[in-house]
Amino acid sequence: MQFFQKQIQLPPLRRGCHLITSHIVDAIPEIRELSCGLLNCFLLHTSASLTINENADPNVRKDLEMALGKIAPETWPYVHTEEGPDDMPAHVKSSLVGCSLNVPITSGRLNLGTWQGIYLCEHRNNPTRRSVVITATGVLSAQLAPKAEAVT
Repeated sequence: MQFFQKQIQLPPLRRGCHLITSHIVDAIPEIRELSCGLLNCFLLHTSASLTINENADPNVRKDLEMALGKIAPETWPYVHTEEGPDDMPAHVKSSLVGCSLNVPITSGRLNLGTWQGIYLCEHRNNPTRRSVVITATGVLSAQLAPKAEAVT
């Protein structure tokens, strides 16, 4: 069993849902060495989130942002308001969506569905750099290769 771990910083992203699959894969090329494993992505923030969703139609991203805004609007009478009107709704959205993901690794690749991608959902109004800890765990390709049997 092998473990690979990196912490990456994503570029500042405006409020909305952003595909980050390529950032993740590019940051940890060791995935290619694993025949079977698991990738964990953990976001080190409480006002953004990670999710897996459709990666083809950009309207999905807009609709996700719209729906999250309806679920946790900025107009509610929140008590925690010191960091601005978008902060507490961002915490609610982060709690609902989540800050970590697990994705299977198969034959050196993330085993996502045809239309699936990894998203960072930025819930604050001002673009912010976000950090993600990426951990790949699994069996190296060479470790699963069948052993040669002795010929008698």
